[in-house]
Amino acid sequence: QVQLQESGPGLVKPSQTLSLTCTVSGASLTDNSAHWSWVRQPPGKGLEWVGAITSSGTTDHNASLKSRTSISRATSKMQFILQLYSVTPEDTAVYYCARRRGSGASSFFDYWCQGTQVTVSS
Repeated sequence: QVQLQESGPGLVKPSQTLSLTCTVSGASLTDNSAHWSWVRQPPGKGLEWVGAITSSGTTDHNASLKSRTSISRATSKMQFILQLYSVTPEDTAVYYCARRRGSGASSFFDYWCQGTQVTVSS
């Protein structure tokens, strides 16, 4: 059974860095075809893909967030990490880590964490 457990702060001040960690069990971060992803949902809006790290360690980012995001992994700890720099109130959202399989239009998310409400406020 694959499980994803997310951890991180619920409140971040503007201009600071948001760091979220996703711990995976029941699967390997180097599993072929898996893209370990970050997704967020701002209040009243739909899901927004933030970025992902692949089984080979390469990363892919939402173009609108690329300049402010870093995604890394600690394979021995079965963790992948999101850092979002210089946050603003517009970054307030529920953040999810998830596993995506496949590629292109046929890709799909099959496992999700429970989600973390992150509020950016002074």
